[in-house]
This record gives sequence, C-alpha cells and structure tokens, in this order.
Amino acid sequence: MGYAIKKGILYLLLVLLAAMCLLPFLLMLVNATRSGAEISTSFTFIPSSYLKENWQILSDYFDLFLGMRNSLIVAVPATLLGAYFSALTAYGLAMYKFKGNKIIFGAILVFMMIPGQLSLIGFYQLCTKLHLVNSYVPLVLPAIAAPGTVFFLRQYILSSVPPSLVEAARIDGAPELYSFHRIILPLIAPAMATMGIMGFIGNWNSYLLPMIILNKNEKFTLPVMMATLRASLDMVRNQGATYLAVAISVIPILLVFCFFSKYIISSISAGAVKE
Repeated sequence: MGYAIKKGILYLLLVLLAAMCLLPFLLMLVNATRSGAEISTSFTFIPSSYLKENWQILSDYFDLFLGMRNSLIVAVPATLLGAYFSALTAYGLAMYKFKGNKIIFGAILVFMMIPGQLSLIGFYQLCTKLHLVNSYVPLVLPAIAAPGTVFFLRQYILSSVPPSLVEAARIDGAPELYSFHRIILPLIAPAMATMGIMGFIGNWNSYLLPMIILNKNEKFTLPVMMATLRASLDMVRNQGATYLAVAISVIPILLVFCFFSKYIISSISAGAVKE
C-alpha cells in the first residue's frame, strides 16, 4: 500500500509539472484569439473571438509564410550541416591521438565562452567585402562551426563508443569515413538528435545576425518580420496579432522535436537490448 501511495504521489507531481510546462503554451494560444485591449486589461484561459482580426492585422504587416520559408532556408541547412561536421570533428578529436589534440580541444572550450556579439562588427565588415550582405550564406556557414556541439558530441563518443569497434573496422580494411558513417553515426544518433533539436531552435529563433545581414523585406526571416510588428506604434492593438505570430512560429519547432525525438527513443531502445 505504501508503494502504491508513493507511486500515486509521483504521478500526481509529474502531471502538475507537465501542466505547469504547458500553461504558457495554452496562454499563448488563448491570447492569439483575444484583442489587444482584452490582453491589457484582463487575464483568462477562455478563448475570445478576435482570431480573424488578429490574422488580418498580421497579414497587413508582413507575409507570415514568406518569413517561415526564409527561416527554413536558413535553419534546415545550418542544423544539418552543423550536426554532421560537428560529429565529424568530435570523432576526430575523440578517436585520433595526434599532436595538438588537447590544444585544439582547449581552443574549442575558449570559443564556447566568447559571446558571438563581440565579433558582429568585424563579421559584418567581412561580409561587406565578400559581397555577402543580404545573403543567407553568412547565416548558414558560421552555424556549421558549433563549438558547443563539438564538445558535447566528443564527450558522448568518449563515454559511449568503445575504440575497439573502430579498431576492428580498421583491421577489416574499412576506410575511415566508412567507419564513421556506418559505425559511429548510428551509435551517436541520440546525441546528434538532441543537438539537432537545440541547433534548429537556435537557428530558427536567430534575430540579431539576420537583422544585421539582411536588408530586403522579402529576405527577412520570421523573427525579423515579427520584430516589425512588436516595434509598431500601435503596440496595444497588435498584441493579439503578436501572440498569433508566435503561436504559428512554434509549429515547425514542435514538428522538428517530434521528428528527432523518434530517433532518440529508437536509438536508446536499440542500445538497451542485451545480446
């Protein structure tokens, strides 16, 4: 009986924690259906009837689907390339013993601690000289060099991938890239899926760099377009439209999470099978 009570209390706490986590999303969806005046003067979880008006306000300021397309053009390649090349770098640092290995890893740790905002001026000047202003290239290529992802994947490889697997493949004559693609990648799929989710969220929500690099309205990413709505003079009237834009912008993030979480669960299940 005591175990059943403890189990019931645990489930109750988990349900309460889940409700607390979902509460902001519910409030966001409800406010997307309310007017700015209602949001400013009252608090409720009951939807209102201003969804159509908020959509009209949103459409008057910018093309939401164009912004989502532009954000996808940036976020998808940056996430995929960043995860792949970070895994390749982490594999080299973890499995190869060469001079300068610790120095390179120490440099990666240092770059993790340097705020990206410190290099914005120099980066913009470089993009200007290379004629890359108003291009998506400066938004994708720097995202490939992700020190935090390299650090995480290196530690994951060291803790979960036995070097004997790679050594056995070398003895059998397998090329290094073949070993990486057929042996290492399936084993580190949970870690790559985790960093892929975080990378996509970061690239999707990136605001400062796209705002500096892009100067044409038709190339603005979704966060930059949404900033024009928040910065408008009629902020009170646009609050409902702002919540609606945020609610729609969350949909791709949820889809990516559902897609990558499938690989996390399947990889963990496969690794738990006892041979």
